[in-house]
Amino acid sequence: MDIGTFRGITTLLIMIAFIGVVFWAYSKRRKKDFDEASHLPFADEEEGDATSRDRNGAQDKVSSRHDEGDKNS
Repeated sequence: MDIGTFRGITTLLIMIAFIGVVFWAYSKRRKKDFDEASHLPFADEEEGDATSRDRNGAQDKVSSRHDEGDKNS
């Protein structure tokens, strides 16, 4: 078996694996799981808003040299 045959077989195996992953991802049995996963970033909206406000509030308290009027920066 020469290197060309080995490369051809490897390419064929990778192509079969890719097609398998595509069929798995687009199968009807997986649709419900992927729909639920797509809504995960929005699941903790209220908690996420409070956290972002705390971070922004903490950043507002920190002043830079420019805000204090330091002309040496």
